[in-house]
Amino acid sequence: MRRKPTINDVAEIAGVSFGTVSRVLNNAPDVSAATRERVLQAIKDIGYRRNRAATALVTNRSTSIGLLSDGSPRFGPVGTLMALETVARKKGYATTVISVEQPYGESVQAALDTLDDTGVGGIIVVAPLVDMASAVWNASCRVPVEMIAAGASSTPNVFTYSEDQELGARLATQHLIDLGHTDIAHLAGSMDWFDGRVRKSGWEAALRGAGLPQGLCLEGDWSPRWAYETGLDLVREDRVPQAVFAASDHTALGLIRAFTENGIRVPEDVSVVGFDDIEGSDYFLPPLTTVRQDFTALALMSMEVLLGAMEGREVDRTPIAPTLVVRNSSRRVAS
Repeated sequence: MRRKPTINDVAEIAGVSFGTVSRVLNNAPDVSAATRERVLQAIKDIGYRRNRAATALVTNRSTSIGLLSDGSPRFGPVGTLMALETVARKKGYATTVISVEQPYGESVQAALDTLDDTGVGGIIVVAPLVDMASAVWNASCRVPVEMIAAGASSTPNVFTYSEDQELGARLATQHLIDLGHTDIAHLAGSMDWFDGRVRKSGWEAALRGAGLPQGLCLEGDWSPRWAYETGLDLVREDRVPQAVFAASDHTALGLIRAFTENGIRVPEDVSVVGFDDIEGSDYFLPPLTTVRQDFTALALMSMEVLLGAMEGREVDRTPIAPTLVVRNSSRRVAS
């Protein structure tokens, strides 16, 4: 079996020293452009790959991070986890992913211990659920722990980062207010989720800021099925509002179907705004006005925050701002 190429092989082919190859690999500035290009070409030609374990021993710095998730299949947690893995890989870090389950008090500590034992330099926890976050706050770990949880506060042991989802909810609700709607309902997500809580808070804040009364608020499980059944109830009870801010695009999808099947037109009779901008939301009937989350930007900043903690430097922790995408499911109130 052919042996794996080594850094010494790269140095020999490129006609440079071991140290020069090392400086190129570590992006050191004191290497000429021509030499750097020669080393990189040699690396490509022989297929050299760094030994992460050896690098960690030499530099005394881990080249891997841990990712901890609750295993939720929902769009937000999955999108965040996938973006984190991609960004970490591009930054040269391997990832070890562990999913936990209830009871979180036991599984979270065990997972953190496992990640710590594998030699990760830091851990990012994707924690959509309040119960899971509580377990993380109460756990102990020897490496920096960052938690992605919308609206959650940092503690001495765990620092948090997130997208400003409350702002996103305010943008969605303010859009409906600007269109002239005064009766704006909210089909909320579960209050067991941070996302559900902050999106409801954003809706309330926008209405309060406009001097409007709080409209109908119904809390559910994020699913199209729940929203569809809730929409049927609203039609049956003659409680259909002027406009609805739905806590997720899937919620909006179920609601729009219930309305459409009963002759209630969107947006002619009811304006609907979602949250997430899932793939295909621009092909809903009608195309959905929604709030777009930038998972790549969230992952980039989350990684920067974690690396800052691992390296002992301060990093800007200003939350990522979502954007409103206006399509055809919302319209101005007819005068």
